Amino acid sequence: MFLKSYDMDSKSHLVPRHLLLPFVLVTTLFFAWGFANDITNPMVKAFSKIFRMSVMDGALVQLAFYGGYFAMAFPAALFIRKYSYKAGILVGLALYAGGALLFIPASMTGVYYPFLVAYFILTCGLSFLETSSNPYILTMGDEATSTRRLNLAQAFNPIGSLLGMFTAMTFIQARLNPLSTAERAVLSPEEFEAVKHTDLQVLITPYVAVGLVVLILFLVIRFTKMPKNADRAHSLHIGRALKRIFSISRYREGVIAQFFYVGVQIMCWTFIIQYGTRIFVSQGMNEQAAEVLSQRYNIVAMAIFCVSRFVCTFLLKYVSPGKLLMALAIGGAVLITGVIGFRDIWGLYCLVGVSACMSLMFPTIYGIALQGLGEDAKFGAAGLIMAILGGSVMPPLQAAIIDCGVVWGIPAVNVSFVLPLIGFLVIIHYGHRSYSVHGKK
Repeated sequence: MFLKSYDMDSKSHLVPRHLLLPFVLVTTLFFAWGFANDITNPMVKAFSKIFRMSVMDGALVQLAFYGGYFAMAFPAALFIRKYSYKAGILVGLALYAGGALLFIPASMTGVYYPFLVAYFILTCGLSFLETSSNPYILTMGDEATSTRRLNLAQAFNPIGSLLGMFTAMTFIQARLNPLSTAERAVLSPEEFEAVKHTDLQVLITPYVAVGLVVLILFLVIRFTKMPKNADRAHSLHIGRALKRIFSISRYREGVIAQFFYVGVQIMCWTFIIQYGTRIFVSQGMNEQAAEVLSQRYNIVAMAIFCVSRFVCTFLLKYVSPGKLLMALAIGGAVLITGVIGFRDIWGLYCLVGVSACMSLMFPTIYGIALQGLGEDAKFGAAGLIMAILGGSVMPPLQAAIIDCGVVWGIPAVNVSFVLPLIGFLVIIHYGHRSYSVHGKK
């Protein structure tokens, strides 16, 4: 009934009745990778504490996590083109579940780096899922309703993100040993190993549970009849396609803008915990309580992100995508300036508010960059997924600044947000170019 009423202005249902089950199953994947993305961001702080590492070493989690997106984007696109969307989804789910369950042997080693391998494998699965699910949803019904159908599916992604954040806060951060990083540093080797072992068991439990759920989803989709994609027989000319799409400045600049946007998003959501913890600890709160409270602010930021996405989608009826993108980026740059300048709770408020400006950036850059690519859009989309590498490269750079402690007499965590500011400046430039130059072509 909901799907029928959602598209009352069309002669056809938003999702045909016979495709309703496949649509629901694929839509759950949007939820699934949103959960994985946002249970991971707080793990930078958690691993840094558990293994007594620097923030930069902890940020290698993001390098491994988003590196999987980069490594698997084009292989996923080629696999799906040769076989089917369903096959791509099944491979993605198998890698997702496998990576999550690898947390068990990783915890047995008591060493940090096996966790990075697990994250990388997990995210190779997410890359397959994203590359498969977005275009697959578009094919599940009338082409006239494809955009609204995809918007409906995408609405479940931030819900998964919120659950991921809540899980990280409630079942990991709140249950880790309350000893601060400084207190752990003075433990004897035996005491430290005992605390680390207990904390690792806390950390892996949600991942193992997710791995088992994903395996069940794998089996359900495996034995469900799914619609087949109709363009598998088309010949592949990868070199020619890549040469064509990268000769288009709108696409080329879009990949760069997407790289910086994803970096900005991951930095703002990952290091809100470090930023908030510094403020609350300075007010006399213990470190663990400060981390949990900071994660609550992160959840508020994601809720604002969700609401802003619907608001900005409505505004797109009246404002061109490029102009709205530029306006949001200007707003983000102003707020990030507050994050850098304020050293109290107002800086944290600014950091939470940045999420309102980020809400529509990924799909807007995505849409502008792929405009007019036709059949080449399939490989163009893979290039934009590879741009998620920005979430892998930029957080470790920010972490390196945070590890300095104090820079020019200013807390290094404040100074580190110069990197997101640079990212917003790049996006402002692309938004302006998209309507002042590319829009005229």
